Amino acid sequence: MTTKLERLLEKEAQLKAQIQQAKAAERTLEKKRDTRRKILVGAAVMARVESGRWPKEDLLSMMDGFLSRPNERELFGLDGEDASADVNGASDVQGKKVAAGERRRWERRRLSQSE
Repeated sequence: MTTKLERLLEKEAQLKAQIQQAKAAERTLEKKRDTRRKILVGAAVMARVESGRWPKEDLLSMMDGFLSRPNERELFGLDGEDASADVNGASDVQGKKVAAGERRRWERRRLSQSE
């Protein structure tokens, strides 16, 4: 026959498992919501570019400073050439560092919120 302590410990283990499942479900839901927000922001930006309210060059300049993976850059026609380069061919290195820093801060904030 099990003692009261053993029953309570078993119940505790069950509750811990339920808590972990609930946390995992919450993280999954938040990830889906975050993805949906990103899609909507992208759609809004693209609508402005397509309507001419935001110059395509501005979008490409922003994406040039934000994207680092070759396959992502290729989607926007950023084949290694710096879209924010000035007429003399000098690139905006400081701008890229700021954009990369902002991206890292955003990712850290997103990860800390999901924990």
